[in-house]
Amino acid sequence: MDKKLTLSLNQGVIDDAKVYAKSNNTSLSKLIESYLANLTKDTSDTTEITPLVKSLSGVIDVPTDFDAKQAYGDFLTAKYA
Repeated sequence: MDKKLTLSLNQGVIDDAKVYAKSNNTSLSKLIESYLANLTKDTSDTTEITPLVKSLSGVIDVPTDFDAKQAYGDFLTAKYA
């Protein structure tokens, strides 16, 4: 449920924020709500895995002894040889 909040801010800041919000197709209320939500969110889990990445997890089997640097070097050698 949304609640009203009254803030006292410098008029120049308000004007600039309104221009910014309008140029980003959002309201000033949503802009401030988003800022405060990001500011106060729990930072203990900074890595969020998207559903797409979760769905791709386990699709490719990589051998345990796979050397990515060696494989990339071999690729570049074949490409430019």
